[in-house]
Amino acid sequence: MSLALAAHVSATETEDGGMVLLDGRSGRHWKLNPTGGAILRVLLGEPSQEAAIGVLLRAHPQSAERIPDDVVNLVRTLRDRQLVAS
Repeated sequence: MSLALAAHVSATETEDGGMVLLDGRSGRHWKLNPTGGAILRVLLGEPSQEAAIGVLLRAHPQSAERIPDDVVNLVRTLRDRQLVAS
């Protein structure tokens, strides 16, 4: 099951490779650092969280120990704040 931004959320990329998410319902925004931005970009294009982890592991083998937890934690946070839909 892939992720998509919720209908009320817009995303803007930042110069440093991060991303800003704006919740159009509440007016709140969240800034993702470059790692969070990279993870979200991959998650939005892959069919599953596991596939996204695989893409990130191939691109960043030096971070292999952290990537699975980083992805799981980011997805949990985005879902808890209703910023993504699956």
